[in-house]
Amino acid sequence: MMRAALATGVNQLLALTDREIPEPGLGEVLVKVTACGVCFSDLNLLRGHYPFARFPVIPGHEVTGTVAALGAGVSGLAVGDVVGAQFLYDSCGHCDYCVSGEQILCTRKRITGIVADGGYAEYALFKAGYVTALPSGLDPVAAAPLMCAGITAFNGLRKGGAKAGSRVAVVGAGGVGALAVRYAVAMGARVAVVGRSRRGEEQAKELGAELFVPSAETDPAVALKAWDGGADLVLNAAPSSAAAAATLGGLAPDGTLLLCGYGSDPLTLPTQPMVLNRLRVMASPSGSPHDLRDALAFSAQHNILPAVTPITLDQAPAALEAMGSGTGGGRSVITFG
Repeated sequence: MMRAALATGVNQLLALTDREIPEPGLGEVLVKVTACGVCFSDLNLLRGHYPFARFPVIPGHEVTGTVAALGAGVSGLAVGDVVGAQFLYDSCGHCDYCVSGEQILCTRKRITGIVADGGYAEYALFKAGYVTALPSGLDPVAAAPLMCAGITAFNGLRKGGAKAGSRVAVVGAGGVGALAVRYAVAMGARVAVVGRSRRGEEQAKELGAELFVPSAETDPAVALKAWDGGADLVLNAAPSSAAAAATLGGLAPDGTLLLCGYGSDPLTLPTQPMVLNRLRVMASPSGSPHDLRDALAFSAQHNILPAVTPITLDQAPAALEAMGSGTGGGRSVITFG
């Protein structure tokens, strides 16, 4: 038997339960979970923000662990391998997106912990082609959030064109945002952070930002425009579309506003400055398996890991409640002994 937390429906508390340990089928691997990050998406699942969600479901898509058993037809993995599983559970495997390595864009993709059981359990089943070996020496507990927050930040930056010497502004320095700042600095970019109040200024500077903009006191567009002509890329990591829209005027010509975070409110932008300055707006979901490999390799090379607070599975409901009320503090990671 294994211990698991089950999401049974919208606005329902997680149910802690015992389940049979599943057996891997064709093309599957059974992973003994070491750690699973508590992600804001898990909270959104419980709040009903995913109309395609399947209930009941075991949440969690920031998973690290060791391969415990292999199903038929699995190659390239062995029992005992240390692996990570991500937001993308699987995809159709044969559409143009899948065969070109962009499985995250497959219209038939499935999401871990939302439509397929995830990592809030002692064991989990995953598709062999969608787990990734962890680089040697990477702490599997601290690395758990890299499976979602990490790949989202890293892949968003490179899809948005961040490079050495470019000016990158990050809106919101929480889980995704803090990693985006560190990745951008490691890429050689100049970095600004837009936060709500000066409370986050010290942390932003410690992460490597050269400029901090408190949006409660200063118009972020004006402040960013004064930053040597504006940001080449604004990466919105805040759960607010309005926070992203407020920075549009702070883009340099040919600049890009990238949504990694967003709210339920629609994104409303003035069109004339977009046309006159050839501005772009794009969004970036997580990434495909090859993107996770790149994110993990970059993280290991530059020693980029988030600060985490280990918790038990029994503490997961309280951690989600604290996250929802804004009192969660750092990133919680469920660990299994």
